Amino acid sequence: MRPRVAVLLAAYNGIRWLPEQLASILGQEDVDVTVFVSIDHSTDGTESWLRAQAAADHRLVVLPPGRFGGAAPNFYRLLRDVDFRGFDFVSLADQDDVWFRYKLARAISCLDRHQASGYSGNVIAFWPDGRQQLVDKAQPQVAADFVFEAAGPGCTYVLRAALVDAFKALLLSRPDECHQVFLHDWLIYAFARAQGFHWVIDSEPHLRYRQHGHNQVGVNTGLRALLRRFRLVGSGWAFEQAALVARLVGADRIPYIANWLNRGRNGLLKLSFKARQCRRRPRDQVLFFLSCWLRALNPGASSRKGA
Repeated sequence: MRPRVAVLLAAYNGIRWLPEQLASILGQEDVDVTVFVSIDHSTDGTESWLRAQAAADHRLVVLPPGRFGGAAPNFYRLLRDVDFRGFDFVSLADQDDVWFRYKLARAISCLDRHQASGYSGNVIAFWPDGRQQLVDKAQPQVAADFVFEAAGPGCTYVLRAALVDAFKALLLSRPDECHQVFLHDWLIYAFARAQGFHWVIDSEPHLRYRQHGHNQVGVNTGLRALLRRFRLVGSGWAFEQAALVARLVGADRIPYIANWLNRGRNGLLKLSFKARQCRRRPRDQVLFFLSCWLRALNPGASSRKGA
């Protein structure tokens, strides 16, 4: 029997890209695919087009549309509302990428080979002007990287059904806190790692990652992206999100994470010396060290523990 995969696709004003993306998903080889689509209220014909496609192909299921305000709440809705009984794996999909025809089969092979429950991989970013770039997220995982970063683009995630069932229980038991996490892929990876599910990051790209002016989260490269990251750190937002993630998934039991969460500025300074346990890529470890000090020296940082 071929693996049965539930693909969760969050859509919003995506009519320009959905035909190519949906064709690449339904054309996956060596797996049986069902695509579940959740539509954030759209004005470009996305809903009517998807309903027409669903009427013609039983492998496409369109959930009632709603107003979600972002990709994360839309994916949380899919993970909460779809019935995964009868599926072996669950995959996440953006509306604007293009999958290689063996993407899912490759992911499942990696999961089986590594006896893992969660999979992510590298991608090839591409722009309208023809530029392409490998986005490399396949550095070795470290002890607490999941508290501060995702495993890579969420559109590469493939999860065993048991992991999804466990994550759904978290969504149902603590919905308000989960919805405060801006990046669903970060929370999923953090939950998996904190709860002892093994995760594998594939160095081979099997997806073309479209870049355009409407990306909610795109490729994090270049001077502009670096400056944006420092602004988020300086504002406290990044550390506030990490603190929320840590408490949600139980990573606050890690001693140096607990020390950071409970001791404000002093905790941040001590956390800076754990940079190699908190980020995977050497460059990001240096930036993490500097970010901890930048935030600790911010006059408002000491007034909010874990910020």
